[in-house]
Amino acid sequence: MYAALTHITTHLPSRVETNADLCTRMDTTDEWIVTRTGIAQRHLAAPGESTADLAVAAMTAFAAERPGTRVDTLVLATTSPDRTCPATAPEVAARVGLGGIAGYDITSACSGDLYGLATAVGLVDAGIARRVALVTSETFSYFVDPADRTTAPLFGDAATVSLVERVRDPDDANLGPFDLGSDGAGLGLLEVPAGGARARALAGRGRPVAWESGSYLQMAGRPLFLEAVARMSASCRKLLADSGSSIDDIDGFVVHQANARIARALCEELDIPDGKALSNIRTVGNTLSSSIPLLLADSAAAGTTTPGDTLLLTAFGAGLSWGSCLLTWNPR
Repeated sequence: MYAALTHITTHLPSRVETNADLCTRMDTTDEWIVTRTGIAQRHLAAPGESTADLAVAAMTAFAAERPGTRVDTLVLATTSPDRTCPATAPEVAARVGLGGIAGYDITSACSGDLYGLATAVGLVDAGIARRVALVTSETFSYFVDPADRTTAPLFGDAATVSLVERVRDPDDANLGPFDLGSDGAGLGLLEVPAGGARARALAGRGRPVAWESGSYLQMAGRPLFLEAVARMSASCRKLLADSGSSIDDIDGFVVHQANARIARALCEELDIPDGKALSNIRTVGNTLSSSIPLLLADSAAAGTTTPGDTLLLTAFGAGLSWGSCLLTWNPR
């Protein structure tokens, strides 16, 4: 049995927030944001709209694009689940009429799509699943302080569905190899401290839990920048070496859209020509686990990526977590 990524569906909320909109509520400018991040606008969930809602919208769009396709497992990658308990995936599966299929969440922040793809390939290769819907859904804009100009401009909301299914011909297996890694010693560089057992433990049993400031993202920008470039470049080099490939064999470089400056620094570190680096951060911002599939779909729609292209995917996020993989773009 072999696994292949055969289809990607994307969903963006209709509400668009421009840098000009941000400037009306915080001390910043469009030039300041674009220069430091490369972002001009982002899509935001509508008031009352949650991560599960975006995931359901993406799954509904997927069903329209691939009518009759029956998935038997739903893996949801998200950094912004609707609840601490239970997982969001079973709710999404139930709301789109998938019955009692296997459904669970994974939390690997901005690396979630790559961890999810590796998980989906493993499920198919092991014979556990025939078709896996890897859903990424993020409403992380709720988790950033709306008055913080260092974090609020960065994040946008989005959901995607990537279909990973069993194929008979090994030549159709288009995903892998993978390189995945993490370093929990750096968790403090990017975290939302409140909401989990750690914050509850510090509050003490039987006491009211109050964590207003800790409920928003806290980020150490400069050290995070350095870690991102170092971890992704090392991961890409290891992946290429292990697969017997080189940058010359790569037709497109798909890096998680966290910050345009990180992407540029990574390309310089790996000697990747400008024409091979794909980007859509200007119009969508950092959509965390949805970033890579959204970029893949956008580049295919624009004709930048064409069938048969060999793509190098890489991501880095909170955890710290990171990963890379090779993908031969061959959707059905």
